[in-house]
Amino acid sequence: MDSKVKRTAIAAAVTLIAVVLIIVLYLNGTFERDKQGAPGTQQAGAASEGISGNDLKGFLNDETFWDPEPSVLSVSASSALPRLFLQGSSVMRDIRLSVLDDSGNAVTGQSFYVNVDGLGEFKDLDQDGMIYIPELKEGEYFVTLEDVDGYEVPEDPLRISVKSSLEYKVIDDIALYIRSEDEINAEIEDTAVKDAESEADDTEVQRKWEGTDAVLGIDVSKWQKDIDWQAVAGDGIDFVIIRCGYRGSSGGALVEDPYFRKNLEGAKAAGLKTGVYFFTQAVNEVEAVEEASMVVELLNGASLDMPVFIDTEGSGGRADLINRDMRTAVCKAFCETINNAGYRSGIYASRSWYYNKLKDGELSQYTHWVAEYRKNPLYKDDFALWQYTSKGAVNGINTKVDMDLVWSGN
Repeated sequence: MDSKVKRTAIAAAVTLIAVVLIIVLYLNGTFERDKQGAPGTQQAGAASEGISGNDLKGFLNDETFWDPEPSVLSVSASSALPRLFLQGSSVMRDIRLSVLDDSGNAVTGQSFYVNVDGLGEFKDLDQDGMIYIPELKEGEYFVTLEDVDGYEVPEDPLRISVKSSLEYKVIDDIALYIRSEDEINAEIEDTAVKDAESEADDTEVQRKWEGTDAVLGIDVSKWQKDIDWQAVAGDGIDFVIIRCGYRGSSGGALVEDPYFRKNLEGAKAAGLKTGVYFFTQAVNEVEAVEEASMVVELLNGASLDMPVFIDTEGSGGRADLINRDMRTAVCKAFCETINNAGYRSGIYASRSWYYNKLKDGELSQYTHWVAEYRKNPLYKDDFALWQYTSKGAVNGINTKVDMDLVWSGN
């Protein structure tokens, strides 16, 4: 190698070494500054505003201490939409739909639309969470709840089987249709008219009946208000038939008697034999099955010593307009549904109602309870119970009360 080339190689090597040294020194200085703390940062053990070596909570004042929260946590659980559920059933040639919340209660105050495959759209007009679709052909139907602002609706359609014949079976979702008197106008809905009172004569016995082998009882409803059942039992009363509810004379709602539960519990606790009755305003057999289903729902498995009666009489309302054939069919449908639920059934009516408003000969298989206010009833067919006055007086009850006689074995 000549001297010129040699000098050039040495110069290049020296330059390379110098560059390497400069890089090493630069990096080393940066590392030391990081250990000591960059300008504006706090060194360990050094004092600064809000933080000191002895202040263990000082970090709370350091806004740079906390990492930003992940964005996914900024969505609270409460922002999820409430869910709706669609429930349906069919009694005969109809679809009965309910829009429910997470608790299984009907959602009210909101308009809902459903689409029935092949039939089109239907609306909950009165915003009670219920939609009734009548006059359908037998078959399978698929129902979809349409989107509702502010709610999550089911994605899959509901399948409902519609039958063309009536089965006398308790309706599973009948509880959704039962109302309290707070939800209706009881003054215009609870309007029974006692035909027996207009047909009474001056032989009517208005006291506790004596000198008979029949057993003495009463029937009660909300009209008797609060009752001292121990006093009733102590006054020689052996049984009571309690109204559990009624269908509205005008609107047709199913309404629970506000005193039913209290009366049933009190009478049982006092050792009285018990039965129940329901004041019907059914205008067809389907409504009669509804009414019987309501009774079974309200009883909730409670045992009874006496039958469940359908009370059919005038009201100045909706059921006054049906004919004898339909009224007889209503009584049959009610009683058969009650029988199939494991209870005994019966019919309550006045003598003239049995003879003029029912085809009584077609109802002989059901226990008869006759209202006729005279010493010797004119009703000549078989009956097991007799309501002989509506003007009785019994200890523990502060109003007039219906008095009844029942013969042994009923």
